[in-house]
Amino acid sequence: MGKPKHYRPPGKKKEGNAARYVTRSQAIKILQVSLSDFRKLCIHKGVFPREPKKKVKGNHHTYYHLKDVMYILHDPLLEKFREIRAYKRKIKKAKAKKNDELAKLLASRAPSYKLDMVIRDRYPTFVDALRDLDDPLTMVHLFAVVPAIDRLKIEVKCTHNCRRLCHEWQAYISRTHKLRKVFVAVKGIYYQAEVDGQKITWLAPHARQQVLTDDIDFNVMLTFLEFYETLLGFVNFQLYHSINVKYPPILDPRLEALAADLYALSRYFDANHRASVQEPHVAGSSRSEQEQEEANLRLAQLQHQLPANEPGALMHLVQHASSEVEEDEATRDCKNLFRNKNFFLSREVSRESLLFVIPAFGGIVSWEGDGAPFSEADDSITHQIVDRPNQGHVYLSREYVQPQWVYDCVNARIILPTEPYMVGRDPPPHLSPFVDDEAEGYVPDYSKTIKQLQAAAKSDIKPLPGMGNDDLDSSQNMLAEGFINRTKEMEAAEKKRQMMLLEQQYHDELKMELQGVSSINKQNSEDGESKEQSLPDVEEPSDKDPSRLMMSRKKRRLAEAIEIGKQRKKDRVEILKERKKNIEAAQKLEKKHKKAQHS
Repeated sequence: MGKPKHYRPPGKKKEGNAARYVTRSQAIKILQVSLSDFRKLCIHKGVFPREPKKKVKGNHHTYYHLKDVMYILHDPLLEKFREIRAYKRKIKKAKAKKNDELAKLLASRAPSYKLDMVIRDRYPTFVDALRDLDDPLTMVHLFAVVPAIDRLKIEVKCTHNCRRLCHEWQAYISRTHKLRKVFVAVKGIYYQAEVDGQKITWLAPHARQQVLTDDIDFNVMLTFLEFYETLLGFVNFQLYHSINVKYPPILDPRLEALAADLYALSRYFDANHRASVQEPHVAGSSRSEQEQEEANLRLAQLQHQLPANEPGALMHLVQHASSEVEEDEATRDCKNLFRNKNFFLSREVSRESLLFVIPAFGGIVSWEGDGAPFSEADDSITHQIVDRPNQGHVYLSREYVQPQWVYDCVNARIILPTEPYMVGRDPPPHLSPFVDDEAEGYVPDYSKTIKQLQAAAKSDIKPLPGMGNDDLDSSQNMLAEGFINRTKEMEAAEKKRQMMLLEQQYHDELKMELQGVSSINKQNSEDGESKEQSLPDVEEPSDKDPSRLMMSRKKRRLAEAIEIGKQRKKDRVEILKERKKNIEAAQKLEKKHKKAQHS
């Protein structure tokens, strides 16, 4: 009988992958825990399976790095899991002996564990936590709308906690004007915010009944959710304290009962801001000496009386600088987008999303119901959001628009015309701000229109020769100037492309001369093509570019894959252009039929 495939003589030390990686069953034996506890430990500690180059035990096993397993072995959380498992055995034993009182008493005193130290271990700095916040926010927003089901171990407490964390996060983003992009899709609403220089993108599901399928392992998802809830609580705590707001917030119970949590949080922010402003006046006499000392130090610094290299000489002057955070240009633009505009939401409009988006860009919003800031009959309302085919009672002092107008204005960062979004009309296409149209190779018509409006809003358009600046007040002149600038840019781009093609052709000819291939040989080869057709097929490279001949097989396949990707992108662009032609043709036919009917 021959030796096994991975034979190791007795006494010889393990080397290579056999020493570095262990299977899941081996890891469970090392840790002395159950499979469910091992999964929990891996999720909480951030340990994931590895793919070694050489799988010693076979391809049907899951492998973990031995260092990761030893990292879990010395964690206090492992001892806590063992303690909980032993305590559950006590409860089970009491129930088996029909001692219900003892079982209830033991269940009320069951040990629990916290993930605070795990959070601090995995995220040493606050920026690390923000960088890894996309998945936690998406998961928490998902479970905030999932119904509580005992069969799947989804408790009411868990749903309420997720909803509270979501509202606290949205209230901070809305208050500090950190929201940057919004896109309404079939899956839900995509948001992107920028906090401390980190772009955070998450998906919030639509506010409707969620259908839970049986092909999802909710035990694993709930374990992730347990970790994400703790992480988001830490992040909210740090963010609230960075703007001098107490955490957790105390909400108005009346507004909380009316499901106006975001409005209640905004009022809580206002109350904290007023308290922080009034506090210096109360303790003004006690701080007068400190203010005098700071003034003297500033004067000494201006007169160069303090040494420049003295450490900490003026450190206490910037103790409160964190509360006065300077706003960048993007934040100022977002803050002033809907300034001096009051919105009213009709009852059929999705309230939560617009209550989050409109205040984030400087607007004031109200709705129909108890606890609203103002009623529908208020004269200060400038826009009313309606999502129905027609509007019965109309106020002449306001504009009636569809909800898409708000999201398109947010993504364009300008106030778009309201005529295409009026009630009963088909709105323009809702373009995704996460897609780079120029990189994709297809720019929609409405995207071009928005760019022209943005250029007109920023006053980047210069007057034509012989025209004054006053002529630019007309929107038609602005659009005409924009078209002229665009044609010049297109001509310059076309010239540049032709020069690049000529340069590439010149380089190709040089390469062919270096390889000994001349134009005469090309003609000879073309004349001999008919003779070669009768000969048996010989392997020849299918690449037209001679530089491919010098490539290795791996690089040649990589180049082919890149070309296939480019071709697929071109095909998608052609499909979009074909759809556009079909839609335009259908619209023309519809107009002809309407004219024929009227005539």
